[in-house]
Amino acid sequence: MTTSPRWRSVLTPAAMAAALAAAALASGGTVYADDHATPHPPYPSKPVHPAHAPQPAHPAKPEHPGKPMHPVKPEHPGKPAKPEYPAKPVHPEKPMHPVKPEYPAKPVKPEHPVKPVHPDKPVKPEYPAKPVKPEYPAKPVHPAKPVYPAKPVKPEYPVKPVEPEYPAHPVKPEYPAKPEYPAKPEYPAKPVKPEYPAKPEYPAKPAYPEKPAKPAYPAKPAHPAKPAHPEKPAYPAKPAKPEYPSKPAHPEKPAKPDYPSKPAHPAKPDYPSKPAHPAKPAKPDYPSKPAHPAKPAKPDYPSKPAHPDKPSHPDKPSHPDKPDYPSKPTHTKHQDKDQW
Repeated sequence: MTTSPRWRSVLTPAAMAAALAAAALASGGTVYADDHATPHPPYPSKPVHPAHAPQPAHPAKPEHPGKPMHPVKPEHPGKPAKPEYPAKPVHPEKPMHPVKPEYPAKPVKPEHPVKPVHPDKPVKPEYPAKPVKPEYPAKPVHPAKPVYPAKPVKPEYPVKPVEPEYPAHPVKPEYPAKPEYPAKPEYPAKPVKPEYPAKPEYPAKPAYPEKPAKPAYPAKPAHPAKPAHPEKPAYPAKPAKPEYPSKPAHPEKPAKPDYPSKPAHPAKPDYPSKPAHPAKPAKPDYPSKPAHPAKPAKPDYPSKPAHPDKPSHPDKPSHPDKPDYPSKPTHTKHQDKDQW
């Protein structure tokens, strides 16, 4: 059953009309009983709730203006006609490949022969002696180099000016003597550290019971023997290798031609002597520094007072001896743990 106000506004008048119709039918049988008496007026219905009153109609929406027409697109110019390419030449027909012949069956290779024993190597023959190197021809004499002109003499350096004398430093003034410091007050004497009592002797520790012997570990099981592998099949004998043809002998190289001799290098000319460096001027004497004044004598500080003797503290009472611990019972090797 819905509880919205719209459905309740529709159902309430309909239910009232059905109730009125049922009351009219029910009162129809009693009309003649009342001898056609005047019927009672109908009971006035309740006014409609303002929340259930019929809602006003919505205003009509304005008509949406139509979209403007799209402009007509201009026609695109047509693509230029593709030029006609020349016709491809007709290739001649290629001959058919010949049928591959069937090769004969490979012959069975003979067994690999046993290698023969190599004979002893022959003795190396003596080579002929090398020919004597020929004498090279004498190198030609080159012409002498021309004499170079003498280099110009460098000019003399100018004389540096004499530096002026620096002024003398001012005399340092004498500082006033430091004032005498006041005497320090006498501090109270520190107490003498007392002697601690001797440490008491502790009772001896009881002996621990013997530990049970460690049980032996069980022996490890032996590994099973590995199965024997089957014997490998024998490989077939390798065929004998064919004999390779012997290599042709290399032709003899032609003899090298005699190279021409290199010319001798000419002697270097004597360089002209360089001028002597000018003498440097002597450095000026710096002015002597003034003597510093003597420092004032340091005053004697007052002697510190002697520390007084520390007072002696009374001796502390000695600790009483601890009682002996009771002896523990010895445990058997296989004692039940539930007894504890």
